[in-house]
Amino acid sequence: MSIESQWVATMPEMYDEHLGPALFLPFAARVAAAAAQRRPRRVLELAAGTGILTAELVRALPAAEIVATDLNRAMVSWGASRVPEPDWRQADAQNLDYPDGWFDLVACQFGVMFFPDKPAAFAESARVLEPGGTLVCTVWDAVETSDLPAAMVESLRAVLPDDPPDFIVRVPHGYCEPDRVLADLRAGGLLDVGIERVVVRGEAASADAVTRGFCLGTPLRFALQERGSLPELTSRLAGEMSARLGDGPVAGDLAAYLVTARTPPAAT
Repeated sequence: MSIESQWVATMPEMYDEHLGPALFLPFAARVAAAAAQRRPRRVLELAAGTGILTAELVRALPAAEIVATDLNRAMVSWGASRVPEPDWRQADAQNLDYPDGWFDLVACQFGVMFFPDKPAAFAESARVLEPGGTLVCTVWDAVETSDLPAAMVESLRAVLPDDPPDFIVRVPHGYCEPDRVLADLRAGGLLDVGIERVVVRGEAASADAVTRGFCLGTPLRFALQERGSLPELTSRLAGEMSARLGDGPVAGDLAAYLVTARTPPAAT
């Protein structure tokens, strides 16, 4: 596991408290609704994180058997305590310990970007899906199209002009070309790809909350620790974020792609 895929110690809590409502909850209902349209019986969630989408899947699919997985043990523990209904497992999306054709739907909200070999991960999803099964996932658009992450990137460049960390641009927002996503899905054996651009409104209690979420709840934390005092840099970045977003509650547009694809139907 690379350092940019790690969430350790209090990171899941910071991520869930400060970034969950602002960045991820606004999309979760969309993904769950897309899943519910397929009326699945067995659902596998990949990169479930702290369970933000998981909770929406439980609500949207009360009769479905849901397995929620994540590569990070800390995320699995936090998610299982937050949303206890599914079967939570630690799992690598590129090497799933499930039989061929076991699920009829695989869901993944903003996790694909972290998979080192995306075609291989898509191929593994295709393997565990039944013929005609569905993959539903989301990936971010370019960072400048989402106001809150874009403000964080601008603040990093202001506070650390000689060596700004590029994690946000390179990893979460680094898989934003629809043609590349389409090619990777097809390389993984998935068909009938649909890619819909979705813009929603993200809201947070304050610019400081967004800053703490990024600095203390994501792998950006490790890049900041390499560059100085984490508390000091977090404080300076919070000041920059407040200057850009204002005091009090903050809001901004968030842009992502809702992606659907299917496995080939059964041979007749």
